[in-house]
Amino acid sequence: MRPPAGGAARLLSGTGLAAALLLPMAVPAQAAPFSRPPTADGKKGQELPGMPSALDPDAANAPCTPASREKAKKQDWSRQRLDLDRLHRDNTGAGVTVALIGTGVAADAAGLKGRVTAVGAAGEDCVGHGTFLAGLIAGNGGASPRLAGVAPGAKILALRGTGPRGQANPDLVVQAVRAATEARAKVIAVAVALPRRDKALTQAVADARRAGAVVIAAATPDPPARGTEEVPSRVYWPAGEPGVVSVADMLPGGARPDGSLPTSGIDLAAPGAGVVSGGPRGDGHYLGAGASVAAAQAAGAAAVVRAAHPDESPKVVERRLTATAYPADIPQLDAYAAVTTVLGDSGAPTGARHAAEPVAVRDTSAADRATGRATLFVLLGSAAVLAILWGALVLPRARRRGWRPAGAGGPAQD
Repeated sequence: MRPPAGGAARLLSGTGLAAALLLPMAVPAQAAPFSRPPTADGKKGQELPGMPSALDPDAANAPCTPASREKAKKQDWSRQRLDLDRLHRDNTGAGVTVALIGTGVAADAAGLKGRVTAVGAAGEDCVGHGTFLAGLIAGNGGASPRLAGVAPGAKILALRGTGPRGQANPDLVVQAVRAATEARAKVIAVAVALPRRDKALTQAVADARRAGAVVIAAATPDPPARGTEEVPSRVYWPAGEPGVVSVADMLPGGARPDGSLPTSGIDLAAPGAGVVSGGPRGDGHYLGAGASVAAAQAAGAAAVVRAAHPDESPKVVERRLTATAYPADIPQLDAYAAVTTVLGDSGAPTGARHAAEPVAVRDTSAADRATGRATLFVLLGSAAVLAILWGALVLPRARRRGWRPAGAGGPAQD
């Protein structure tokens, strides 16, 4: 028995409405990457002050970076991407010293107290950038433990590679690498990137690697304020030295940020936009970006690997970082996999403890390619739903009118 026309209309309307509600859900949750660095508090849109990598060198009397009055309310995307909560249940980098070459580190900064040794002027950080990076490497988060660094059990050896305003100095970088080698630091993180190769720096890096250190460096300096449209691609140093792990910054979707300086020979990409950490003054938070931020997180991962596998050589540690990374145009750092994966004799992964318990946030490059197809599917589906709804509402009324136009005289014939 066929249902009456009114019942059919209601049935079709309900079906169409359900389809309209369900079709948009077919779009992959991570189909499109963020088009801009996320704010610290996601959808709430909490704004945090930015952490500069350098101050105006011509404004000698300008104040240092002020203390932030804002605090992040929850974990930022970079820590979720690196799956730090699970990593820290396995290892925290205890017993490993990371030498950080940058603007210096405030030893009494929140989340770092008691674990920073500063050499000379590196105990002062007017810019704040070095302290920000130290928090990403080894900070314990202070009153916000979910904002801890990659290796919260590690220690920091602070060394200056810049002047007091943050401008990179090749001579200071050479001295810092040598001091880190003499101190037997297991990981050396170079946050500055120099435009020209220096023989003394080449030798210092080679000596550090022979002494057993893993050397990680920012692939590029932070982009200049004037833009990068006309900046030619070039290799920066010490990232370009043999055996140094060159690290670039990436957005949540895996791409490098707009305006990134072009370069080649990148070994790893790590979160480098909208990343949260503390500073040298107060207990507030900042947002940081750039290859130096990415390099700091890779250095923290190297510290955890060294703590978990103390007998492995620097070459094997470097291989762990690169061979276990998420596959992409530029391999994306996976700190947990680097610690837990079993490497074969060839250095290729043979199995990982995390295989049965996948990381929550995966590489989104495949989903990005599906964005166009998903959008087309939704548009076509929506058109079909509208046609169904129109038919369900209009056709029964036209039938009751005897197919005469609306407003025509005469009684309706059923």
